[in-house]
Amino acid sequence: MAHISEEQIAQWDLIDPLAEKREAFTLPANTVYLDGNSLGAMPTAAALRGKQVLEHQWANDLITSWNTHSWIDLPATVGEKIAPLIGAAPEQVICCDSTSINLFKVLASAMTLQKNRSQVLSLAGNFPTDLYMVEGLTALLGESHCHLKTVDEDTLEEALTSEVAVLMLTQVDFRTGRLLDMQRVTHLAHKQGIFVIWDLAHSAGALPIALDECDVDFAVGCGYKYFNGGPGAPAFVYVAKRLQAHVSQPLKGWMGHKQPFAFAQGYEQADNITQYLCGTPNVVSMSVLDAALEVFADVNMQQIREKSEALSELFIALVEAEVALSDLVLVSPRATKDRGSQLAFEHEHAHGICQALIELGVIADFRAPNILRFGFTPLYLRYQDILTSVQILTQVIQQKVYLQAQYNKQNKVT
Repeated sequence: MAHISEEQIAQWDLIDPLAEKREAFTLPANTVYLDGNSLGAMPTAAALRGKQVLEHQWANDLITSWNTHSWIDLPATVGEKIAPLIGAAPEQVICCDSTSINLFKVLASAMTLQKNRSQVLSLAGNFPTDLYMVEGLTALLGESHCHLKTVDEDTLEEALTSEVAVLMLTQVDFRTGRLLDMQRVTHLAHKQGIFVIWDLAHSAGALPIALDECDVDFAVGCGYKYFNGGPGAPAFVYVAKRLQAHVSQPLKGWMGHKQPFAFAQGYEQADNITQYLCGTPNVVSMSVLDAALEVFADVNMQQIREKSEALSELFIALVEAEVALSDLVLVSPRATKDRGSQLAFEHEHAHGICQALIELGVIADFRAPNILRFGFTPLYLRYQDILTSVQILTQVIQQKVYLQAQYNKQNKVT
């Protein structure tokens, strides 16, 4: 980008088709929130729904609310709201449990479909809990039935051989924001008879995803990042319709039974996506997520993606224009098409810079050992927010404010 004036940035906010969406959120004053990739901001409707569930549905209607307020249908209802946001046709997504638990379910399901293969392939830099889940399944089944192999991204494609049972990948890297080519990688894996699991934790709600179009087998994701469902919000599972009658998941709770209210002695799993349910739905948190998803009702993911790219490109351009920020090293891909909705920079004092930014009203986050991350959530971020955040970042580094922030942290000065 050429030199960008404050007037130009103000104009972008005026013509932004998503500008009104900011009013749907409750945001703290004098704060620029650049950490929606870790925890989304709160939609006002989510708070209202939580209050309604607690003070009316639970307090007044008690157990009758399972039917009168459709509590029992929440996993499917929320799943159907998520489905179009991730490119899935109906009856393939269910909301339940956490991302880690759901990953364990689909990993076990995929392995049961591969009678003569035992290798789970992933990237060495994948989110740790994903790799831990494989280790847990290995501990149960033994290495002859399940074992993990990790490779670097530059050798991933050549590692897709007939020895691999399951390929397990995160679409957007949690550290760098690197975006993998879902369609290409899934196609290459399928050519070798490999089932593919995609973790959408850092992509769902931030960019267009085409699970059905890419012929994906399984996917999981969370509700508390770009879906703004609140801390610890329930996660979701996607299982392609073509596989649902052939899979089996190990956590055979009563809600995954074909007839859960028959209370039969033996387990007979549902032959559709509901078999991935386990225990009783988390009604309060799932209701909050249900309300939060309403902010997506009248926008499309391409609009969100276009603004996300524009916000991140503006951030990069402003950083590159400041001599004082020359020590910040971009570790995210430079091409917008190759990254998700976040930017990561390396800096020797990344932790101190992050703390100083937070003290000055810009909430970013830090990843060890030296990465400073900035997340861009188009539904509530303005272009003016990007200018403000870079101005404050410049102040922090130019004046070495981060040294005081580090001192305060080490000595617990408030």
